[in-house]
Amino acid sequence: MSEDLEKLAGRLLEAARRAGADAADAIAVEGESLSIEVRGGALEHADRSEGIDIGLRVLIGKRQACVSASDTRDEVLASMAERAVAMAREAPEDPWCGLAEPGELATSWDVAALDLADPAAAPAPEVLKEMALAAEAAALAVPGITKMDGAGASFGATRIHLAATNGFSGGYARTSHGVQAVAICGDGLGMERDYAFESRSHGADLPSPEEIGRLAGERTAARAGATKPPTGAYPVLYDERVSGSLIGHLVQAVNGSAIARGASWLKDALGEAVLPAGMELIEDPFRPRIAGSRPFDAEGLPVARRALVANGVLEGWTLDLATARKLGLRSTGNASRGTGAPPSPSTGNLALTQGDESREELMAAMGTGLLVTSLMGSSINATTGDYSRGASGFWVENGEIVRPVNECTIAGNLREMLRGIRAANDARPHLSRVIPSLLVEGLVIAGS
Repeated sequence: MSEDLEKLAGRLLEAARRAGADAADAIAVEGESLSIEVRGGALEHADRSEGIDIGLRVLIGKRQACVSASDTRDEVLASMAERAVAMAREAPEDPWCGLAEPGELATSWDVAALDLADPAAAPAPEVLKEMALAAEAAALAVPGITKMDGAGASFGATRIHLAATNGFSGGYARTSHGVQAVAICGDGLGMERDYAFESRSHGADLPSPEEIGRLAGERTAARAGATKPPTGAYPVLYDERVSGSLIGHLVQAVNGSAIARGASWLKDALGEAVLPAGMELIEDPFRPRIAGSRPFDAEGLPVARRALVANGVLEGWTLDLATARKLGLRSTGNASRGTGAPPSPSTGNLALTQGDESREELMAAMGTGLLVTSLMGSSINATTGDYSRGASGFWVENGEIVRPVNECTIAGNLREMLRGIRAANDARPHLSRVIPSLLVEGLVIAGS
């Protein structure tokens, strides 16, 4: 990777000016990735990519258009700008679109403190293959595992630069290392599978492939002989592996896009209790070595640590400039974007207040109910919060796991579910979303 992204973004802006744009912003993304997959002790698939993607947004008054490309020649940039300006002139007016005012822009940041890019050399394909093979072998060594659905290791590096005609210009880099394994037990209609996956920005922080493979095998073996749970109203314990999805529904409901459309079950809940008293949901973009960290948002605005929920009470929405303007508020510095679309609001790192009990202690308190370790499909009513998801996991009686279960549905209403959650103390601190196991009372389970 050798392209000067700052100069490339500047060339895009200059092309936009020459084409007649009133204002513009440009994003340039340069990346490389390498992934290795193995099966049966041999290489199954190898994929390597390297390239640059560029995006340009132009504004003509209150009309905007976006174009993208992966070719950085001057003639391509000129063509992009001309096409974008022509599109913008035909686009409907959007009274809320527009760049940030110069006084709103981030003027300083500390990329080094975020430590998002691993300074070590990228791993060679042979190294990734050995990691994948080690994970596969460790999973297969677990009693009860009959075969593998695959194991792999990967590396990725990305550089990003954002520039705009309002004077903003800034960029940063990030890396990722990952290892995964998917194991299978049983056969035919009795086949079950589970997985383990770990990812870190720095390779030195990654658990060993053997540990990851063994965990995939143990999780899968524990699922052997799964059957449907009983039907009825029972407490449900969301394992830490899947509890983030429950909080994710809350995060989606406070997204500025949903609020601006009036399509959220929390649209009238600002200042009201949405979680139990004493519980907080904090967004922190400054956590070192964490995937959701960033020095500024996709509109060049400063980012900040903030509470979405404080003492159980909803404190605010997640906003970019356009949704903030529509709602008569200020952006929360949460704009996100790719190369082919305008910015939209999105959250990064989140942490939910943890409790004092372990997952096992919550199971004991639950008595009889469902421990969910996997979720699939979903039917969420965006305006009412009615919730229904397919699930599998383990049936619990007298506070102890008695058997694996699958092919069931859990249902409830998110507003009621979230106000009554009880948190464990088992959240993994290296994740972007640090959410512990969560106990929810009185959900309806449809099983056998």
